[in-house]
Amino acid sequence: MGTSVQTAAARAAEENPLLVAIGRWIAANRQKALAIAGALVIVIVLLAWNTLSARQTEQAAGVRLNAARLAFDSRNYPLAASELSQVVENYSGTRAAQEANILLAQSRLQQGQSQQAIELLKRFAPRADAAFRAQAYGLLGAAYDNVGHPKEAAEAYQQAADAAQLPFLKAQFLTEAGRAWVAVGDTAKAVQAYRTVVAQNDSAAMMVAGEAKVRLGELTKGVQ
Repeated sequence: MGTSVQTAAARAAEENPLLVAIGRWIAANRQKALAIAGALVIVIVLLAWNTLSARQTEQAAGVRLNAARLAFDSRNYPLAASELSQVVENYSGTRAAQEANILLAQSRLQQGQSQQAIELLKRFAPRADAAFRAQAYGLLGAAYDNVGHPKEAAEAYQQAADAAQLPFLKAQFLTEAGRAWVAVGDTAKAVQAYRTVVAQNDSAAMMVAGEAKVRLGELTKGVQ
């Protein structure tokens, strides 16, 4: 039985030209083959080590983030900002660092440090992961609102809407963009933003559409 299995395997190998060619090359180049095999083992070990190291780093970052979040939830914003800054600096590239950037910006806004929030978000928002990008740009819009820069706020809200993954959030950010465009005096862009909100069919987005309809009616004198 064992002999027949081996014979079948040998025949299968002989029928595959690629396997035959590889076998002949290995037989003729044993040292090279051993060197390649050794290199592959090293690569596999390095990949496994990097994966393990990344997991450990993410876990450590998560522990620090949770401690910072406790301070944030307790409204101890100075302590939260200090802890979050360390997570951002020491664990760059982790998901925890992405969340820390968002919470750090919120901490700055809660302390009236809008300009610091702007500088942080201008760096972070363009490279934020998809899950955090809309929120980052939304916070940037709010920070610009706080310092009286409606044009920059409108542009940030528009970028937040473009990045939003949920129709409700897209509608909310577009409504904020429309309000900011009105403050700038750009009625055309405000109307465009409000019309986009009104045109959405999503039931959750319709919760925001009521305000958009009112603002759109005011801007177009009822001609929508």
